[in-house]
Amino acid sequence: MEAIQSLGHQIVFSETGYLKLNQHIEAKNYSKIFLLVDSHTHEYCLGLFLQQLAVRQDIEIIEIESGEIHKNIETCLGVWETLSDFGGDRKSLLINLGGGVVTDLGGFVAATFKRGIDFINVPTTLLSMVDAAVGGKTGVDFGVLKNQIGVITPPELVLVDSNFLKTLPEQEFRSGYAEMLKHGLIADAAYFEKLAHYPITNDQLDTAIHHSISIKNKVVKEDPREANVRKILNFGHTLGHAIESYFLTAEDRPTLLHGEAIAIGMVLEAYLSIDLCGLTVTEAERIKAVFLNIYPKVSFDETTIYGVLDLLQHDKKNSHGSINYALLKKIGTPQIDVAVPEAAYKDTFAFYLS
Repeated sequence: MEAIQSLGHQIVFSETGYLKLNQHIEAKNYSKIFLLVDSHTHEYCLGLFLQQLAVRQDIEIIEIESGEIHKNIETCLGVWETLSDFGGDRKSLLINLGGGVVTDLGGFVAATFKRGIDFINVPTTLLSMVDAAVGGKTGVDFGVLKNQIGVITPPELVLVDSNFLKTLPEQEFRSGYAEMLKHGLIADAAYFEKLAHYPITNDQLDTAIHHSISIKNKVVKEDPREANVRKILNFGHTLGHAIESYFLTAEDRPTLLHGEAIAIGMVLEAYLSIDLCGLTVTEAERIKAVFLNIYPKVSFDETTIYGVLDLLQHDKKNSHGSINYALLKKIGTPQIDVAVPEAAYKDTFAFYLS
């Protein structure tokens, strides 16, 4: 699989990727190497990764608890302390082996430790491969609010190995698949329709992962700091993040994975797109049909809806008191900076539930 050139680094794949990883580490002559994992990747992925790693330095393993609930400053404090206790300096390397929580948090830890040390992302979930590990966004949650604390700092290298996906539960795989469907909705209508025929075969998966990364990387290279076109990657995420945050702490609601919440967000924001951007009802219904065929429908009562909408005021994409959305003119064609009036939400959840 051909490497993808990003901003100052490469995204590399499989066997060739490990070769480039080892060459990079040898050339940089790091003083120390730290490897960040969570409890899941320690058990299921660490052995596979270490088999491919050929370095002369000793490696210190740092393990954190798995799950979005641990993506916070308290966890960062523990990792920073470990880096310091084991003699980490500005010439150290942090390798983040895990899903989006590990790559987001690990990137943030590296970007801020000693005012910045090198880090490499090795995503082990579909979500982190096609989304979290690509683009240089790092950070942690602030209470229930998603990704409120962070910086944009690119890694030295991203290594994608789909063999890690063999250890992934189906629910986690579907979570990442939502971001791939999003890439089709904002950039490639034909790709969306290919992915609509779920599940895709193993032969198609590597090609689809590469295509999704290429779509996101093209946007990131054009707009590294989300001043303009990069905002299209937020489609489904304004309402989706609010849903994810609400369900994370509501005692009477099940916790949703990121992609499960974003899938709902994309259906809701497709409905908003009808009146605000000219998306046809037929296309909005098609989007809803695809997502409800892949993801179980989630119930929303009045209390939950009000709770979700209340969280929108904290969305990090807000500016000057306005909630700004990335919506769709049509499948494959997005529109950014769409202000959504409060009245527009009236029938949004009814569309999803119908």
